[in-house]
Amino acid sequence: MFLSDFSIKRPLATVVIIIAVMCLGLLALKKLRVNQIPDVEQPVLVINIPYPGASPETVEREVINRIEKSLQSISGVYQLRSTASEGSASIVIIFNFNKNMIQASDEVRNAIGSVRYKLPVEMREPVLQRIDPSEQPIMQLALSSTTQSHAEISRLAEDSLSDKFRGIDGVATVNVGGALKRELSVLLRAEKLREYNVSVADVVSALRDQNATAPVGKIRGVLEEQNIRLVGRIESPAEFEQIVIKRRGDEVVRLGQVASTADGFAELNGFSLRNGHPNVGISITRSREASTVTVANKVRALVAEINKTLPAGTTVEVTQDGGKDAENSLNNVIDSLMFGAVLTIFVVYVFLNSWRSTLITALSLPTSVIAAFIAVWLCGFTLNFMTLLGLSLAIGVLIDDAIVVRENIVRHMELGADRRTAASKGTQEIGLAVAATTFSIIAVFIPVAFMPGVSGEWFRPFALTVASSVMVSLFISFTLDPMLSAYWGDPVGHHLLPKTGISRWLAKFNIWFDHQSDRYGHVIAWALHHRRWMAIIAGLSLVGALTLHYFFGGSSFLPASNASMIAIDVRTPSSSSLEYARLKVERAAELARTLPETVATNSTVNPAGGRVYVDIGKSTERKRSAGEIAVDLRTLMARLIGAEYVVLDDLNNGARKPVQIQFYGPDSRRLMSITNDFMDKLSHVKGAVDVGLSEQSPKDELKIELNRGLANSLGISVNDAAQALRVAFAGVEVGDWVDPTGESRDVAVRLHPDDRVTAENIEHLPIAVGGSSMMVPLDQIATITMGKG
Repeated sequence: MFLSDFSIKRPLATVVIIIAVMCLGLLALKKLRVNQIPDVEQPVLVINIPYPGASPETVEREVINRIEKSLQSISGVYQLRSTASEGSASIVIIFNFNKNMIQASDEVRNAIGSVRYKLPVEMREPVLQRIDPSEQPIMQLALSSTTQSHAEISRLAEDSLSDKFRGIDGVATVNVGGALKRELSVLLRAEKLREYNVSVADVVSALRDQNATAPVGKIRGVLEEQNIRLVGRIESPAEFEQIVIKRRGDEVVRLGQVASTADGFAELNGFSLRNGHPNVGISITRSREASTVTVANKVRALVAEINKTLPAGTTVEVTQDGGKDAENSLNNVIDSLMFGAVLTIFVVYVFLNSWRSTLITALSLPTSVIAAFIAVWLCGFTLNFMTLLGLSLAIGVLIDDAIVVRENIVRHMELGADRRTAASKGTQEIGLAVAATTFSIIAVFIPVAFMPGVSGEWFRPFALTVASSVMVSLFISFTLDPMLSAYWGDPVGHHLLPKTGISRWLAKFNIWFDHQSDRYGHVIAWALHHRRWMAIIAGLSLVGALTLHYFFGGSSFLPASNASMIAIDVRTPSSSSLEYARLKVERAAELARTLPETVATNSTVNPAGGRVYVDIGKSTERKRSAGEIAVDLRTLMARLIGAEYVVLDDLNNGARKPVQIQFYGPDSRRLMSITNDFMDKLSHVKGAVDVGLSEQSPKDELKIELNRGLANSLGISVNDAAQALRVAFAGVEVGDWVDPTGESRDVAVRLHPDDRVTAENIEHLPIAVGGSSMMVPLDQIATITMGKG
């Protein structure tokens, strides 16, 4: 056989080749990125379209329906899903895996652009987002303080800490949540607007016109030129109050007379809480080319440095560490891999009863594993639990070829051949069988790498790692093993020498085992003479195995995990406020903190509800599993009313319910009826918990219907009324302002919170009469009724 004969005749060249392969493998290992899961490029695009103030029905009618028709012309779309919610639309496009996502992004933008003129002018520009596992935050930090206010730690996080974390090599984005966004707030008083006969549009126009800095040209001389810049930017909140809003003869109305101006904060649209106390959350996302473990280590080191410089009572804590999770997960696989390797070598020594033969065969393990990293690196994979799982599964197979080759070489030596002859003939005799065994294993795993869909993307690193490592083990068994057997194997006649120490006991064990093998031969003989009975036994075994799996087993894309985190999803009624949501979310967190395993709770709150992450510590430091703790947590959540509470004990599914059933149809009422009937039946299924609907009842909505005849006679258009209402109740940004620290802040105009409480505030909002300086209350030209959005 060429490989074995070459290695025996050229031992030095063989050693050099093996060492070179090992060096390349170690170099590839050093370059591999370490992540917890494979980098699966999900062919998903998400279109987020803000439409402030619009009801879900309005969003569906005016935005989603028009965009969906245009998106239908895009090729390679597997599925398209749309969601209309209060003030926004979300469209999820799932493509086939062979779709070029850059081309897909361009096609989606072009499709939206082709119908942009049909969409509402009040709608903000669509935001296109590509879903990728690497875009999920790998680190979650919490900035809290017992001595500083929420405003102070918000400024600290936004202005200082976020920039420091962005400077870490490998960090893609840093998002700050739960912080107060600093702005110059212009809060209009409705009573003063009516008193001074000033409209909302007058205020917005004056602020935009009188707070600007603009280049206006150049002075060109013979030998030099100079730029001209009009400096009109206002420098302090007090100067904003002196802006002239309106003139009526000699009377001048200034901003300070109709509004209060303050260097404050934007209105909150969410909270971040840790153990019931307000904090600022910082989420860190790595770039696709970076290693999770490496980035997490750098972030952890920077957190330690930052804590040394923070004021007393202010701390930055790591609430979720994806780096440690990945490291622990990989270490568990590595420990299993090492244990399997040691156990395999021990079994080889027990049966071969020769430390030289054991060492020769054992060398195939490190060489095959290290050389397999070359293939992992060349394929662009990362060092994750799927690649390591492939190596741990292949441990027994990697040494199998070497055992077969070495055993046949030893057999020839026992028949009287010298070491070189035995190495050459032994390898040649068994070569075809060993190669056939190896290629059959490869034939099993290679198709796994080409499975379609998400499963194929996940299992490709696993299958190719197994195939490449097995190929390397075949090469090692045909080169290194014959060469070492020819020059360094046991001497001829070694098996006839008297055994001492442990070798004597192993020799007795092998004699006993050979006796058992002879008895097993009788079983084989019986099976060959009773083929029908064997077929019946095999069939019954298969049926029994399938039956046991059906009643006691199950199936899942990923195994259930006993993680250190449990989530509680809280969904409040559609018309609830942010404060109501905060109370409900925090009540759930309070009950979660009564569990003995709870280390801390981290809550995020939004007007629709929120989520509580319950840290229950490492699985090795508690007696109960995450599933058992979740059962108690569901019992506690059953006490609560006023919101829907869902406990998620396995976050492998992306922190969502593991079973989701979608209903489609043109008639929403009929669809809701069918869905409710199905949900009632589903709630009686054994093992089904937290059964609920994604659909919520429509939100309460104040509907304003203009008296078109009267409004037109006064020169008031629908757009005039809409703009005034939008500025007053939704707010609008009218420019920016440079604060004393040199940072640029938004200037926002809206009604004072006290003037945005009841429907009467809307009725009394002054609307400018076209072509005059007069104002009329909205209720004189419109009817306001309560309905559902």
